[in-house]
Amino acid sequence: MNWKRFYVVIIALATTGVVNAQANLLNAKKVEELGKKTQAEIDSDDDKPLPYGYISDRDVLWSKVVWEYVDLNQKINLPYYYPVDTASALSTRRSLFDTLMKGIKNGDITEVYEDSYFTTKIGYDEVKQMTVNEREIDGGVEQGGYVDVYNVKAQDIKGYLIKGIWYFDKRGGELKYRMLAIAPMGPDVQVMGVAEIDDSDEVFELFWVFFPDARETLHASKVFNPKNSAHPISYDNLLNARRFNSTIVKEENLYGDRKIEDYVRGNSLFQLLEADRIKEGIRNREMDMWNY
Repeated sequence: MNWKRFYVVIIALATTGVVNAQANLLNAKKVEELGKKTQAEIDSDDDKPLPYGYISDRDVLWSKVVWEYVDLNQKINLPYYYPVDTASALSTRRSLFDTLMKGIKNGDITEVYEDSYFTTKIGYDEVKQMTVNEREIDGGVEQGGYVDVYNVKAQDIKGYLIKGIWYFDKRGGELKYRMLAIAPMGPDVQVMGVAEIDDSDEVFELFWVFFPDARETLHASKVFNPKNSAHPISYDNLLNARRFNSTIVKEENLYGDRKIEDYVRGNSLFQLLEADRIKEGIRNREMDMWNY
């Protein structure tokens, strides 16, 4: 076998797959026209998030709200992490964190809160305080010093907390899931760059986004499809299809919705077993509904 020719073909196919992901590639006459849709395509474009069906409270026989942690170190969750370098990526391809931040900054996402119970609503200024820190050195610029700027970027996000509800719909006769909110988990920007404090492994909830309000923005941002780059997948489709691996960290309960780590302390294995017990209880609920 001619291995040189084989590698050339592989590289050519890979390059073609990346290029074909751009819109208007076959009709563009200038480089500036790459990625831009024609007016006819814009007029006929009806690419919107699939609307949720109406669910009456009387049709919900059982429900449970759970909080799950999506670890971005796991391979299956990498589509939510990349690309971290936005300079060399397409404008429609951004990490989930950059997509949320852009939506909040542009005003497309307005339902942003400090906690998962939606008690305190915040805006972009408050979000910026949680993700940007300007630290004056030697008195700042006015006194001959300088200002160090620290930003929480996409590569700093270690995971996401997701709040959702499992419910049994008696009309459909099945167990369903609806995502309610999502929060990026990142470092404390106030201690970034401080040599005396080493909490690089610690992550905190930066802010909570009410998921239904962010669906338009998440649908517009595409994720690379390794099987067919001509048809990328949106973040909205990925999240609604639960195409991620997660671990339950909390469920609504009698004790003020306490976390698993609050009553199973000091043993990570037992915490995982408790999370699996909660998950199995939800799965078995659908079968229990059919037993009379």
